[in-house]
Amino acid sequence: MIIKKLSLYNFKNHSEKKFEFSPQINCFVGNNGVGKTNILDALHYLSVGKSFLGNTDLNNIRHDEDFFTIDAEIMNEESEDIIKISQPKEAKKIIKKNDKSYDRLADHIGYLPSVMISPYDSNLISDSGESRRKFLDAMISQTDSEYLFDLIQYQKVVQQRNALLKYFAKNRVWEKDSLEIYDDPITKLGTKIFIKRRDFVEKLNPIVQSFYRIISGGMENVSVIYESHLLENSFESLLKVSIERDRMLTYTSKGIHKDDLLFEMNSVLIKKVGSQGQQKSFLISLKLAQMSLVKELTRKTPILLLDDIFDKLDDNRVSQLIELVNQENFGQIFITDTHRERTESVVKKINEESIIFDI
Repeated sequence: MIIKKLSLYNFKNHSEKKFEFSPQINCFVGNNGVGKTNILDALHYLSVGKSFLGNTDLNNIRHDEDFFTIDAEIMNEESEDIIKISQPKEAKKIIKKNDKSYDRLADHIGYLPSVMISPYDSNLISDSGESRRKFLDAMISQTDSEYLFDLIQYQKVVQQRNALLKYFAKNRVWEKDSLEIYDDPITKLGTKIFIKRRDFVEKLNPIVQSFYRIISGGMENVSVIYESHLLENSFESLLKVSIERDRMLTYTSKGIHKDDLLFEMNSVLIKKVGSQGQQKSFLISLKLAQMSLVKELTRKTPILLLDDIFDKLDDNRVSQLIELVNQENFGQIFITDTHRERTESVVKKINEESIIFDI
């Protein structure tokens, strides 16, 4: 998949920007605050229909404007497509492919797979399990549209069950039969999601280990381990065993919504024993493994978005990373940096077809 052209209107701090891209490496250079990361965020929108920074759609409309649009020409294996994303202030977001609107956002996910490497990745190590769960869900959703639909349905059913538990507590009543109505849909959806998560991580782990050996020189053993209540119990039995606990807590305490990924180095959590350099190398290995697996499962080459990596890694490591990505034929790359000379010296050595945009 290749993004040929990109047009932004009223997106964040950009009133109007137009780009024609190289199929290889594209760099956005300029001072901090000029909106380089915002361009990567627009590319992320094209992939998954939302901001990677977690901003709401309305907050991405330029100040004092009534809408934003993101337009792109995308070359796939068979044809050229036009993707248009528009967000008016007073209406819902619309995503169109060749002038036809998607009925659901989930139908667009996976069309243009992408992987982002950014300073915010360190949160995957330091934050709670929720951020790692979202990361895992985002990876699988780009390879399996049914997964995202099942996940949305599962979350709705859990919310309904939790609302009923809170109603019982507030009104001092208890109707076990009413609560058990949710057991069947939660069990069926949750078990499907669990199997897909488990199988995905089983494929991902050895690829992470392989990239880590290349990037770090193989001094340590790293692992990505899937942690779930369902590894040792059926969902049906979990709901039965925890029903009194759920009644007391007024929420569903067991299930795949509590899953986590454990990032380990030499069988200890990497956040406890890994140096900053080791953690950065692990995170890059994780993202490259994501690219490799998404490419394998979808037969599509993801775009790679590299935000501010020169400030987080030394020049040699950045050069090694980009060269590695090039060797793996990972496809189109987008990079932000604050120093034109530095960017030019690294990328021109690797690929003559690179384009540098001054922002």
